[in-house]
Amino acid sequence: MGMFRSMEISSSGMSAQRFRMDVISQNIANQDTTRTADGQPYRRRVVTFQEKGEPFLFTDWLSAYEAREAGGVRATSVQDDTSTDYKLVFDPEHPDADDEGYVRYPNVDLERELTDMVGAVRSYEANVTALNNFKNIAMKALEIGR
Repeated sequence: MGMFRSMEISSSGMSAQRFRMDVISQNIANQDTTRTADGQPYRRRVVTFQEKGEPFLFTDWLSAYEAREAGGVRATSVQDDTSTDYKLVFDPEHPDADDEGYVRYPNVDLERELTDMVGAVRSYEANVTALNNFKNIAMKALEIGR
């Protein structure tokens, strides 16, 4: 692993979590959107991550097995959450109410989104801490060389 590989890993984690926070913010902003461009209510979106890196063969005196070179993380897709249904609210005066007076609201749960946001922020902060620690170690190494 190269000397600056840990910086690349931490920065990829920060980028991925920043992207996740953007998607969560979009979900929160659209929690009351009952009609999008396609005429349907907004559907919550979820980010999928994947590890970066290529497989390599690691051999030591005990065993040989396939491992993955540490390479960070990347967002692979943003998908609509189809595992939860829209919320039905009785509001016959709403312009998007059906014949029975029910309005379909997005499947966005504010508490869940805020919990996901806290998780993304903490993960981002952990990557910042790791990056700062690497910088401090690199600075100490340079001071030794003086």
